[in-house]
Amino acid sequence: MSKLIFIVDDTDSMLTLAASALEDEYRVLTMLSAEKMLFLLTKKRPDMILLDIEMPGMNGFEAITKLKENPEWKDIPVLFLTGYIDENVLTRASEAGALGVADKAGIATKLLARVREHI
Repeated sequence: MSKLIFIVDDTDSMLTLAASALEDEYRVLTMLSAEKMLFLLTKKRPDMILLDIEMPGMNGFEAITKLKENPEWKDIPVLFLTGYIDENVLTRASEAGALGVADKAGIATKLLARVREHI
């Protein structure tokens, strides 16, 4: 059975683009909020989470903190998605325990390679 990827982003178009880039090789579940992701984690364990940083409600940094605090979820690899990458974002992502940060620009062509690199 192929590996399961959770994609968490508050924008439908980004969820569609990311899912399209991955669905030929992976099972993909998309969700519009970190809160929904945390709920689904009680039912399914993904092999990787692609997590938007800027979302209303719980942002990506708050969500990864909750993931890393839970012994059952702390080892799930997380790759942040963002439209804006600077040194501060890269540092915060590393300190939070993320694998890295993927730029949303050109995501359709780059995302599959980034996921393959970590799974």
